Amino acid sequence: MKTSILTFTLSILLCAGVRAELKWGQQTIDLKPGIGDKTAVAHFKYENVGTTPVHFKSVKASCGCTATQSQKEVVNPKEKGEITATFTIGDRTGLQTKTVTVQTDDPNPAQATTILTLRTNIPTALEIRPTFVYWQQGEEPKLKKIFVKASKDFPAKNITVKSNNDLFTANVTAGSAPGEWNIEVAPKETTRAIGTSLTIQTDYPKDAPKSFYVNAQVTNPPSQNNPANTQVPPLLRRPNTPAGPIAPAMKRPTSPAPASSPAKAATPAAIPSPSTAH
Repeated sequence: MKTSILTFTLSILLCAGVRAELKWGQQTIDLKPGIGDKTAVAHFKYENVGTTPVHFKSVKASCGCTATQSQKEVVNPKEKGEITATFTIGDRTGLQTKTVTVQTDDPNPAQATTILTLRTNIPTALEIRPTFVYWQQGEEPKLKKIFVKASKDFPAKNITVKSNNDLFTANVTAGSAPGEWNIEVAPKETTRAIGTSLTIQTDYPKDAPKSFYVNAQVTNPPSQNNPANTQVPPLLRRPNTPAGPIAPAMKRPTSPAPASSPAKAATPAAIPSPSTAH
């Protein structure tokens, strides 16, 4: 009996001394790439502070814009290494948050899965205002201007603009100072609701010019019952916003209120028109 108890105790002590554990230097990294940078790279460093080897089972990024690379498949005790996460900037701006999920064969479930976070704050290269212009159906198709200005750290000298709809014209003229431009856009007709997306492209960086987008539309005429209600066709959406029409169609009651009801049916509120750029 005493031999069995001793053997059991020794096995517990041995198991307690045998462990695998990766210790991470940082699990969240903040990066601030330059305006001309194509990628942002984070280096997540680790060390095996346990007594047994650690095997990587998987390393997966949260989206296709982030690529991951592990130096090793097996990390022996006291060994160090790093996992590299490379975020492709593309046309993105503002704060971007991506994650990398790392799974190992650590027997401790709390340590087997680690979430690494990469936060990238991408500066804005161009100031564009407004990013949406419109004409009401039947309105004279006058030119409307969009102001574009390069930031001080973005050395673009020229921009081009292209409409994805031939029913709109768009041209670039020089602004009042270097790095400033005016885009003049107009529909060829306003007899029906039409829309386009304007692609603004810079000449910097030369090997990977950046693109920006502006929306232009001819909207439906105002409702006879409510002249302020101008509905915007749902075919086009504001840039950098979740999917959904710019101004959803207004829902009206399908039947009047019961005669016995003292309250009158509520009139739907008017949908505000987008601001017009002149």
